[in-house]
Amino acid sequence: MELERLVEQAIQDRRHFHQYPELSGEEYETGKYVRNRLEKLGIEILDFQPPSVVGYVKGTKGEKTIALRADMDALPIIEKGEKPYISKRPGISHMCGHDGHTAILLAVAEWITLHKEEVQPNIVLIFQSSEEASPSGADKLIKEGVLRGVDSIYGIHVDAGLEKGQFGTRPGAMMASVDDFEIKIQGSGGHASTPHLTVDPVYISTHVIQALQSIVSRKLNPMDASVISVGKIEAGNTYNVIPDSAKIIGTMRSFSTEAVQTIQEQIAKLTKGICESFGATAEVDFIIGTPPLINDEKEAAFAEGLLQKTFGQEHYEQLDPVMGSEDFSYYLQEIPGVFVKVGMQGEKSQYPHHHPKFDIDEDVFGDAIKVFQQFILNQ
Repeated sequence: MELERLVEQAIQDRRHFHQYPELSGEEYETGKYVRNRLEKLGIEILDFQPPSVVGYVKGTKGEKTIALRADMDALPIIEKGEKPYISKRPGISHMCGHDGHTAILLAVAEWITLHKEEVQPNIVLIFQSSEEASPSGADKLIKEGVLRGVDSIYGIHVDAGLEKGQFGTRPGAMMASVDDFEIKIQGSGGHASTPHLTVDPVYISTHVIQALQSIVSRKLNPMDASVISVGKIEAGNTYNVIPDSAKIIGTMRSFSTEAVQTIQEQIAKLTKGICESFGATAEVDFIIGTPPLINDEKEAAFAEGLLQKTFGQEHYEQLDPVMGSEDFSYYLQEIPGVFVKVGMQGEKSQYPHHHPKFDIDEDVFGDAIKVFQQFILNQ
């Protein structure tokens, strides 16, 4: 059976990628592997900077052009477990599922070449670098023109948080933005026995951190779900010296660009005001990351109908928004599209994404291939 053969090939490809993972921006061997496979299939390779690889297939009608996207990068995580295809590169592993996404889209590429007469739209196959890191590989490809002439885009993510056999998406905001901030508080240090002769940046930082939490509860509309989290505090070298400075590093997430703007304004305003009141100064820097992932309403409805028709209504779920982020959001800022999650939660995929023992349930590959097939066949 054709699908079984494609799945078998996808499993082999995925296990190869899993054993030889590459970090964001470094996926040159992965990209070369993908390029060679596409060329053997007779698929045109478009001129985009490696390590990303972009293929093109002209449809029988060509009235519409759609893009299908897979991400290729791994994470700086030491893999744990006994699997026979465990990472051969110490400290680097595919603990999110991107090896599966790349293998699945390669299988879809082969299916397209076997069914050219059925493929009416032009297809752009995007094998993208750097989803896990900033600068975003999606943003880079967009600036290079990957969406020029593309009418809509579709992406999937195998999901250990969604029950195996289930599929889901939602209209509108589905995943949050993620941006980071760094606050440097400059005080005046001294001996811990004479705090009155200092401007203590450690003490001041405690007021700043507490004030940051008031932004979500008091400055945002309660309907604008957002998160501000401090993940790191740096200050001092020993127990009996009050340092000159302290640094607060954190992240902020939201489902709307307006909320993000308010958070940034309030972080800067509160921090500087608090520091000035204690006689200190502050520098606030924002590291802009990934925008919120907002599915097109019509494309989400289109995906819902296809998933229900293909797999049954009982296997479709309208997902709740989550605070995780995905740089597929950059594409959706430019053109209509939708992001779909393919559930695989079960014994094989019992650990969450980014866990050292995370693994993909390869049984879902066939259904993931079908999702892309349906997007192609129903344009």
